Amino acid sequence: MTRIPSVTDQQASPQTQAVFAEVKNLFGMVPNLIRTLAQSPAALDAYLKFSGALSQGALAPADRERIALGVAQANRCAYCLSAHSLIAKGAGLSPESIAAARQGEGNAVAVFARQVTEKRGAISHEDLQAARAAGLGDAQLVEIVAGVALNVLTNYINNVAQTEIDFPVVAL
Repeated sequence: MTRIPSVTDQQASPQTQAVFAEVKNLFGMVPNLIRTLAQSPAALDAYLKFSGALSQGALAPADRERIALGVAQANRCAYCLSAHSLIAKGAGLSPESIAAARQGEGNAVAVFARQVTEKRGAISHEDLQAARAAGLGDAQLVEIVAGVALNVLTNYINNVAQTEIDFPVVAL
């Protein structure tokens, strides 16, 4: 059962209704994560701006999904794992790539993101050197850390709220 309710269209302020309309235009729906974040317009705005900025960065959509999948699995966030499994397919990831990303495997982005997540950013010099040797540049490294942080935010919101999953459910 949801512990922090999603904001309905009727409950939303005119500003939040406008945000919902934009999100619906992009995704064809307003995910319950967005509706839950709408309990705090400031948190919703921060999430949308952070996510939007990273979408313009150095990482390809498939790599951003690898980060989301690995972080969701590590944080045991069923909502994000379900959402990003579907989004990852749309970004071109195969079922095998999705499974690998969930385990922090498959490519250098997934590996480094999982290390950052599990070690809470306190990675070793060797981890950083291995990521660079695998071809990741400084912009990518910084964006991976930022992507981990963004996904930790959504994982924690959903885990605390027990947000109702409105995507095809994927088992942890």
